[in-house]
Amino acid sequence: MTKRKVEIFSAGCPICENTIELVNSLACPSCEIVIHDMHDESVQQQAKKLGVNSIPAVAINGKLATCCQGRGVSAEALKAGGIGTPL
Repeated sequence: MTKRKVEIFSAGCPICENTIELVNSLACPSCEIVIHDMHDESVQQQAKKLGVNSIPAVAINGKLATCCQGRGVSAEALKAGGIGTPL
């Protein structure tokens, strides 16, 4: 039987733990869940290749889930919030 590989990138924080619980509650017998510790340098490199910009993040069959794309801190968003502009 072919399995769907579900990878969770986590740093062990409460929000990460909630994501792990959510994925586990939604998973079916076809899902193989792997939890990666972002404190591991090799995991960080793997996450970077997938385009992970913030955690927690989930990849399904080697592709970042749409819910996890495009997030993270960006200079543009910080500037739009006023950072760098004197009051």
